[in-house]
Amino acid sequence: MNVVASALRAPPAPQAQASQARERRLEPRPPAASFEEERLHRKQRLAATFRLFGRYGFDQGLAGHVTARDPEFPDQYWINPLAVHFSLLKVSDLQLVDHDGTILIGDRPINTAGFTIHSALHKARPDVIAAAHTHSTYGKAFSTLGTELLPITQDSCAFYEDHAVFDPFSGVVLDDGEGERLAETLGDRKALILQNHGLLTVGPTVEAAAWWFITMDNAAQTQLLAQAAGAVRPIAPEIARLTASQVGTHQGGYHSFQPLWDWIVAQEPDLLD
Repeated sequence: MNVVASALRAPPAPQAQASQARERRLEPRPPAASFEEERLHRKQRLAATFRLFGRYGFDQGLAGHVTARDPEFPDQYWINPLAVHFSLLKVSDLQLVDHDGTILIGDRPINTAGFTIHSALHKARPDVIAAAHTHSTYGKAFSTLGTELLPITQDSCAFYEDHAVFDPFSGVVLDDGEGERLAETLGDRKALILQNHGLLTVGPTVEAAAWWFITMDNAAQTQLLAQAAGAVRPIAPEIARLTASQVGTHQGGYHSFQPLWDWIVAQEPDLLD
């Protein structure tokens, strides 16, 4: 037998296979060297999120807001100004506000409901770096059902036992008490369905919060389509729970955002201005 050919055909030893598998894993992002570096990272991903949301059609007039906690001053966060279309937003447009709604950096108004919701979330959840809420079409449509997402696909399993329904709808969220009740309903989960309103997601990175919103809206669309076609067959609880542990991690959300980041920056580099 040709020794070289035999060597090429031979599988690597188990230890070598394990080593190669580790090398192929997506590594977590290394810590930033400074507050300034981390701040720029979050603001750039926040601006990219708005551009992506614009591409997905998540914009709706003055509605919709995504926030990112400032790394140096955790009681302050960056938010989009009112009346700037998602598809036009740049890093330089982002405004810094505190929990009292005072605009610290920027000279444009902000969405009052956005401030009320995000202030309560960031206060209640120190682990939340970013939170996203828009009036996406499928998110709104699904929210009228007043029910949680069913684990009917691998993707929807990411939210299995990790989201809740906030009800009833009581108008635009302008009262601090309503924001606090919303945060209490969210608990330690990563997503909420705001009944008759839309979707909301949070994450320990801007990337994760943005990805969860995109994929949750897709899961809502998928369930609406499936139920319109007939009776659905949910995944068994034990399998849904296992799948959630595989596809529903925040690290997975972070990595799932990366191809979208690469794509939108290549398409619209002015977002970094």
